[in-house]
Amino acid sequence: MIKVGALVIDDRDIEERFVRASGPGGQNVNKVSTAVELRFNINQSSLPPDVKARLTALAGHRATADGVLLIDSREHRTQAQNREAARARLVALVALAAKRPKRRKPTKPRPGAREKRLASKKQRSAVKAARSGGRREED
Repeated sequence: MIKVGALVIDDRDIEERFVRASGPGGQNVNKVSTAVELRFNINQSSLPPDVKARLTALAGHRATADGVLLIDSREHRTQAQNREAARARLVALVALAAKRPKRRKPTKPRPGAREKRLASKKQRSAVKAARSGGRREED
């Protein structure tokens, strides 16, 4: 069980597959499967529905059409370190999805700001009118 704040991810929801990695490791790379492919089924997990929706949105291209989150880790030389790195990235994503976004409070521009904006528009209009020789056609 992995704890993420108040949420808990069950180990049964996580599937790990070990494959051969490229990169550092010398001849060991050709013999040992050190890279980790972590699969987490978002739809079948025990997470709340709002967290699932935010996690799917955050996952982007890392989530399949079936709702499976794929995390690949091959940055370390050992299987254990790659496994921890993949789990840490999963925890970070779930923690980010668990935060509710702040609600935007709609605001209105103040009268002074409105006057300032209109004055700058009139000034800009006058500058452009002056460029064309000062003649303006009025309807």
